[in-house]
Amino acid sequence: MKKGLKIAIIGSGSTYTPELIEGLINKRETLPLEELYFMDIDERKRTIVGGLCVRMIKAAGLNCKCVLTDNLDEALDGADFVLAQIRVGKLPARVKDEKIPLKYGLLGQETNGIGGMFKGLRTVPVIVDIAHRMEKLCPNAWLINFSNPAGMVAEAVLNNTKIKMFGLCNVPINMEGSVKSKLGLDDAEIEYIGLNHLSWITSIKANGHEYLADALNAGLNSDAMKNIPATGFPKDLIQAVGGIPNSYLEYFYFRNAKVEHCQHAEKCRGEECMEIEENLLKIYSDSELHVKPELLSKRGGSRYSEVAINLVNSIHNNINDIQVVNLKNNGAVPFMEDDDVVETRAYIGKDGGKTIKVQHYNDHIAAYMKMMKSYEKHAVKAALTGDVNEAFQALLINPLTGDYDKFAPCFWELLEAHKEFLPNFAKALEEHKASEK
Repeated sequence: MKKGLKIAIIGSGSTYTPELIEGLINKRETLPLEELYFMDIDERKRTIVGGLCVRMIKAAGLNCKCVLTDNLDEALDGADFVLAQIRVGKLPARVKDEKIPLKYGLLGQETNGIGGMFKGLRTVPVIVDIAHRMEKLCPNAWLINFSNPAGMVAEAVLNNTKIKMFGLCNVPINMEGSVKSKLGLDDAEIEYIGLNHLSWITSIKANGHEYLADALNAGLNSDAMKNIPATGFPKDLIQAVGGIPNSYLEYFYFRNAKVEHCQHAEKCRGEECMEIEENLLKIYSDSELHVKPELLSKRGGSRYSEVAINLVNSIHNNINDIQVVNLKNNGAVPFMEDDDVVETRAYIGKDGGKTIKVQHYNDHIAAYMKMMKSYEKHAVKAALTGDVNEAFQALLINPLTGDYDKFAPCFWELLEAHKEFLPNFAKALEEHKASEK
């Protein structure tokens, strides 16, 4: 009879995986890890990254069965936790997402704009398929996903499958940490509201005092994520918004400047990540290496292992602590529907997440969240059905893509570029090509 946990890492060839292993090693006293499955379809990356991870586990003295496999069902069978970090089309697909839109004066970005939507169109069907296979092979397992766009993926899984699931991101923990540090309020209670990569801090309480007004009057910014070419938000913008925005909102609040920056950049972020990844894989290949290398911090994944393994730990040990996750709203955000997936605070325990009602928000935040949730819902429908009308409705709603004359030709070029990974849209693409002749 199995005594410990079986954890499956889907997309284990990701160079982030050593972060997860470091987190598991750090939680060895509370997480009885018995089996760890490293699943990836890329043999080279699975072997190199998995090799380092196995060496890390052995060096830490963990008595854990490790299996490297390309068989999804083998990895899922009987799992307690499934950690998903897939990238459909790998980094070359990300480069296309980023560079093709720039030809049309549109933002190219991994989770935002039309490039972000195409990552969602590729990713959602694959993650939903994984969830359906979990329904048969490990129906009681928890799926913890940090494949981008994490909010859209969570929206799809939680409303279209029976699997218990959280969407996860490292932005909230980094935002909260940097704001506390800048204010010198390590024990502050932070209220956080939004969708994934579209969120704000709207309350900072400590010692019986509300410090948000002080932060707004000072024009306080949270630290920007390393993968964003951030310039920061001016004080008057922060005061107008009424909350401290996460750095991804620069793409919305400074649309033209961000497009221009990307158009003039020598390399897009995807190309930079390809170089960093190759350097990491060379380092990981060293058979003497058995710790996470420092270069990994440049990939923008700071504290991923902390949020992921803390979540696993809180579920397994029924801790009921507060974490920021992507889950169904269930009344937490009053102006959103109960089944809308939001990114907010929740008590995390063996039964999942119990959302905490948000007390501080305003019309600006409400309008943005409702608008972008409508975009997400249409985009999810498009991803699951291949319906171009749903995709176009999504793009018309999104303020980063709303110009039809720009996004329509860009959509068809991206669809052609990614057709290998978008079988749902094969018929629509062929019909479009025929109509163009």
